[in-house]
Amino acid sequence: MKAVIVSKAGDSSVLKVTQIAKPQVKSGWSLVKIMGFGINRSEIFTRQGLSPSVTFPRILGIECVGVIEETTDEQRLPVGQKIISIMGEMGRDFDGSYAEYVLLPNDQIYPISTQLDWATLATIPETYYTAFGAYQNLKITSRDTVLVRAGASGVGTAFVKYDDLVIDDNGVLKTDVTFTKILELVGPATIKDSLGHLQENGIICSCGQLGRKWYLEEFDPIMELKNNVYLTTFYSGNVSQDKIQKMLAYIEQEQVDVRPERVFDLDSIQAAHDYLDSVAAFGKVIVLNKEENFSDK
Repeated sequence: MKAVIVSKAGDSSVLKVTQIAKPQVKSGWSLVKIMGFGINRSEIFTRQGLSPSVTFPRILGIECVGVIEETTDEQRLPVGQKIISIMGEMGRDFDGSYAEYVLLPNDQIYPISTQLDWATLATIPETYYTAFGAYQNLKITSRDTVLVRAGASGVGTAFVKYDDLVIDDNGVLKTDVTFTKILELVGPATIKDSLGHLQENGIICSCGQLGRKWYLEEFDPIMELKNNVYLTTFYSGNVSQDKIQKMLAYIEQEQVDVRPERVFDLDSIQAAHDYLDSVAAFGKVIVLNKEENFSDK
């Protein structure tokens, strides 16, 4: 099969497209034929050597959509079953989705029922799941005024698709502007500033760290939340088949305009990383494996 091997930390040039043997199925794991996957900023951080738990060589990729190729759970995961896989330790503790096939633990594989095409499905997993969870946790109503910080990011643009009342912001806010709900994707770098723009009884949901600051330091919850405001999050690792299917049903029923911003193939993985890591990046970037291009054909 074709896979992208990272042998050492570095820039996008360390992403090497290579021919390797398909993984062998083992007890409790099944083989997935990958039809597509999203590129995530966390994978750029890992490629750069900023994920201390990750050792190289490694195939990156924390999400994918595809079909079961070989199974060890014929009842739940029959051959040919459409699936989504997100989170867990794919692409970190074990090889991930930057490939034509991936071997995954059965409990990290979620069978789905959907009529959505592969490009749409590949756009959804990590990004739209996080946006959907944040949308629910913010408890948005038609009366809200909503701010998205880092609104041009994948999760930010996905969130906008769920709700059209969003004000998009990437910079410094005017001191007199306030909101009832804030989706915080920059993270600890701007949380305190965002709290200062939250109206009484408002909610801020922090589920991104695009500011590359991982911890909220010198935070006095009594004083920072003194205006009777609420700080919450959404962790995409809180995942189940029912939650994924609920999201897909919502997207189909509400005709949410899910589409990738840019589509690459596996051979163009370096260009995909370079685009996402550039100032021009906007929305979700995906890689599609076309059926006719699989190397075992």
